[in-house]
Amino acid sequence: MVLVKEIYDKKEMFENKEILVKGWVRNNRAQKEFGFIDFHDGSFFNGVQVVYESELENFKDIQKIRVGSSISIKGILVLTPNAKQPFEIKASEVVLLGGSKEDYPIQPKRHTREFLREVAHLRSRTNLFQAVFRLRSVAAHAIHTFFQEKGFVYTHSPIITGNDGEGAGQMFNVTTLPLKDIPKDKDGKVYYEDDFFGKEAHLTVTGQLEGEAFAMAFRNIYTFGPTFRAENSNTQRHASEFWMIEPEMAFADINDNMDMAEEMVKYVIKYVFDKLPEEMDFFNKFVDTKLKDRLENVLSKKFERITHEEAVNILLKANKKWNVLPKQGEDLSTEHERYLTEEHFDCPVFVTDWPKDIKAFYMKLNSDGKTVAAMDLLVPGSGELIGGSQREEDEERLIERMNQMNVPVESLDWYVDLRRYGGCVHSGFGLGFERLIMYLTGVENIRDVIPFPRTPKNLEF
Repeated sequence: MVLVKEIYDKKEMFENKEILVKGWVRNNRAQKEFGFIDFHDGSFFNGVQVVYESELENFKDIQKIRVGSSISIKGILVLTPNAKQPFEIKASEVVLLGGSKEDYPIQPKRHTREFLREVAHLRSRTNLFQAVFRLRSVAAHAIHTFFQEKGFVYTHSPIITGNDGEGAGQMFNVTTLPLKDIPKDKDGKVYYEDDFFGKEAHLTVTGQLEGEAFAMAFRNIYTFGPTFRAENSNTQRHASEFWMIEPEMAFADINDNMDMAEEMVKYVIKYVFDKLPEEMDFFNKFVDTKLKDRLENVLSKKFERITHEEAVNILLKANKKWNVLPKQGEDLSTEHERYLTEEHFDCPVFVTDWPKDIKAFYMKLNSDGKTVAAMDLLVPGSGELIGGSQREEDEERLIERMNQMNVPVESLDWYVDLRRYGGCVHSGFGLGFERLIMYLTGVENIRDVIPFPRTPKNLEF
């Protein structure tokens, strides 16, 4: 049996030879004396045209094969350089392996993405989602390849945790307590001693804290796994379950952190360009006609670096009517991010030295006492892609920050230990994998880059 990808890679080797392929019918255009099957086997973005003629013993049965059916085909590969397709298979045998019923929802016509989300178990059979999820696979491999080639240790952080790494409180609870009769103590609080872990447990929002522990032993590590947020947000950029890439580096300051983030982003972009030219052409033609130019612009330019204060000053001086007025000490909105990257600099921008009051407890306090050594990477066409910081390595300052932000020191005593026992300057960042896939494909809704998305009120499949 031959894969379609092998035929595209070595078509001259198979020319005028009989081959066997197995896959699925995307379309079957039956005519009186012959017919054409659009055939895909999942190994390559493009399919193959199969020609079958009336001499075949089961010709009338082949004409009735429906879209979505799985089939086996024997035939001669014929090169067709003057046609739309580079080659076709002239079938000598077509065998139906698994039929498809008349109500098969993925017919050869344009379907809305909203409809396809309702049949997420079948949508990967369409061109768009074949391209998206193949790119997702390749981009994941690119991430691993990048860090492995640099000697980073891949670390599996826990999915069930007893701490809130972000201090945001938007976490899913994990419990074996009977929900219809939850045991409580005399003060009306949940009696967790009867629970599976004997304490309150959650699905993790980040692998960073555990990653820092491993960085203090292995120097450079990265996590790449699922994270969860119980945030009732229905935007195009938020999901309840998503994947995060989180490297942590010992003996690395905020500038080393930004260097690594820039190198990683450029590496992944180049990797998908090299490995998936057909998919990238498809995205550029049917999803976002400016996609390839935008990504190539990122590859060709050094990322700018400005402080949060400088960013706000640029925005205030801009001749723009803002929906949200930029202010010192406050977060940047999407319109601010896009102005900086698309109009003012025309390239990705690191914004550093953020106001401490809007950032997490573990970020290193700068000497001014007002800002932290944090960085956000903003990219054209998307906005924030990466968030990171130099971590606070001083035990006393870390505890002081935790107390100021009402982060329980006792339950994170092990995290403070990392400062007590051989602590050092260290940094890291987080990259939402789905945000990266959206950026690489031009697809605007996070629900369309996750195979089976989990969002508020949505737990299908």
